[in-house]
Amino acid sequence: MPKITVDNVDYNTEDLTDNGKAQLASLQFLEVQMRKLQNEISVYQTARNSYVAALKAELAKAS
Repeated sequence: MPKITVDNVDYNTEDLTDNGKAQLASLQFLEVQMRKLQNEISVYQTARNSYVAALKAELAKAS
């Protein structure tokens, strides 16, 4: 039986109305998009940190 947990309560997804199923699908879509964005942010932060380190090294050479 497919289940979903919301606020620590388990629900049977087969009992959802069509509207509830649409809401669940939208939520699942958004969660996938959020994970993708979090991964992109992580990549950007890593790149930014590399640029900051390289800039600091250049600034240290210049002073």
